[in-house]
Amino acid sequence: MTSATTSPPSWSWRGAIDKNVLRGEGLSNVSRRNSLLFSAFRRWQRKPDVDPLTRAPASVGYSVARGAQDALERLSQACQAELPQAIISLRQSVEVTSTPGGRNEVHFPTPLKEQDATAAIKALEACAAAAIANIRYGTESRKIHVDIDKVSTFLLSAYLTTLDGMGKADARIKERIPDTDLNQAQSILYRRLSANLYSTKNPGEFYHIHGSLDASVTLKMLGLPTHNTAMTDYRESINYIEAAVKKHTAKELDDLNVKHRQAGIQALTWEQFQRTPHGKALTHHPPLTVRPNPHDTTTPPIPFPSSFPAARAKARTPRGVLTGIKVLELCRIIAGPTIGRSLAAHGAQVLKVTSPHLPDVPFFQLDVNTGKHAIHLDLTNPHDKQTFDALLADTDVLIDGYRPGALARLGYSPAALGKLASTRGRGIVYVAEDCFGSPTAPAATEWSGRAGWQQIADCVTGVAWAQGRFMGLAEPVVPPFPMSDYGTGALGSAAALAGLYRRATEGGSWVCRTSLCQYDVFLMGLGELPREEQERLRAEFGSGGGAAATTGEGEGVGGFFGLRHSDSVDEVGKRALAGMRRVVPQLFDEQKMMHAAWSEGFQGVVKWPREAVQVDGLRIGHVRTARPNGFDGVAAGWEEWEEDVTVEAANGK
Repeated sequence: MTSATTSPPSWSWRGAIDKNVLRGEGLSNVSRRNSLLFSAFRRWQRKPDVDPLTRAPASVGYSVARGAQDALERLSQACQAELPQAIISLRQSVEVTSTPGGRNEVHFPTPLKEQDATAAIKALEACAAAAIANIRYGTESRKIHVDIDKVSTFLLSAYLTTLDGMGKADARIKERIPDTDLNQAQSILYRRLSANLYSTKNPGEFYHIHGSLDASVTLKMLGLPTHNTAMTDYRESINYIEAAVKKHTAKELDDLNVKHRQAGIQALTWEQFQRTPHGKALTHHPPLTVRPNPHDTTTPPIPFPSSFPAARAKARTPRGVLTGIKVLELCRIIAGPTIGRSLAAHGAQVLKVTSPHLPDVPFFQLDVNTGKHAIHLDLTNPHDKQTFDALLADTDVLIDGYRPGALARLGYSPAALGKLASTRGRGIVYVAEDCFGSPTAPAATEWSGRAGWQQIADCVTGVAWAQGRFMGLAEPVVPPFPMSDYGTGALGSAAALAGLYRRATEGGSWVCRTSLCQYDVFLMGLGELPREEQERLRAEFGSGGGAAATTGEGEGVGGFFGLRHSDSVDEVGKRALAGMRRVVPQLFDEQKMMHAAWSEGFQGVVKWPREAVQVDGLRIGHVRTARPNGFDGVAAGWEEWEEDVTVEAANGK
């Protein structure tokens, strides 16, 4: 009788080898051979163990949880001079975890460590919240939890938020949201494509034009009609506009953009960006700054408010660290309003102020207005300005998300705020978010005063070129989703919390700054994902080209990897989202990942992502649903704010 035993096949395991996933004494005695066999076995099982360092499932390949911990160390070092040691030291209390059923792996079809970077920033935000809690409510041993799956839904927020089940891509949603697209820069396809990436006159050179929220100036600048009713086809419209762009070099387009004050920029590689004066300055600049306002250095330390809502105190529910803190938010689109949304999740009263005469992207009201009150004021109108000044007199934080210098021209510069603080005897924390950032060396800030948006920052810093190369192209592609917007908003929130901590412990007023480019520089500085992980993502998201790569409904001809440089952010996001629904379905489990509550402002049920961080003993979550811009009327103030969502719901209970 012959033996049924056969010789083992000749093979070698190329995956990660990590003895930390093994348990028990004598761990150091585990041989390399057994480690190889164990790693291969776990990969075959697809049931990863728990990583004892991060408490997340031990990844069978690249571990986002470990990457986030590494990114947090780098972020802490980069911001060492900007943040109190009381905040920095709490990074040792951070646990990066995964939602039950999560797999601790990369979720997005991108070569960059977006999840790692944003998880680290949200962890730093939570460290700042914990430090405030220690001085406000008493020192405790507080564990800080960062959920890497909820970090991903945070980065997807605009694509997950719904009203009565209708999302961003649902045509019916336009009937339910006030139309803030005053110049039809979003609603008309031809005008929408005035904000897009195109090739130039020089082969291999690309320029992202951007008509911002009024396409007319950019279109006229290119010699094109501001409206063209014949242009209704997506690809035909792209070709028509690109033909006009290709008449110019990037240098010529940049000169036109500067002349007409438009938000355009050449798409550079990371290496090219680092050689520019601005790039040289930003790569030696921290992702955020928190610095004394020189116009107010005498006001005393201001303790946090001692009052606490009676109902919540009686129920002994967790407390928000910013309860009683008043925030005025002057921002549009995503990054700036995300700062306010995050502060609202920590308990602050955030009052969003918008002009009824300025355009905005309509759908974003449903996303970034969560947790706030919203009023319309025109600060060029003397009566409205008087109303705003009355609100400002009692404000703790002012968020400025407009083009650098815009609020200063209206009388609300850091100098003016410092003077107000000195007069009232209480400091103000000013938080500025913009596109390019403001390095301290004057000679290195050639772009600091320019307008810009997420796509502009992603193009100039090399993010778009990295995305294109990942997709097998010799051209840049804007990355899926406004991830740098949300990451920048998280940086601004961490800076604001640090500014409030310093006001409470040191006194004075504080100036906090961050930018889309500073986020991208931090992201690019982390390096790209390992080659093996990029190969996995290409395989799972259907790389291969042609119709055969269309692997799911909504992923388009050629799938995600059928995209080219001139495909719009809408098309890139649509295809990426369809692929993610197939590849990482756990992110779309609404019961685990989303809140749901009635919105009086939108007259329907809004669903929005749960917060990505939790701190033991604190409430982090919104108690107020989104509402349209201007919903609360000019008579709204700081008194008697309602709560739409129970504290238990806000904490995901």
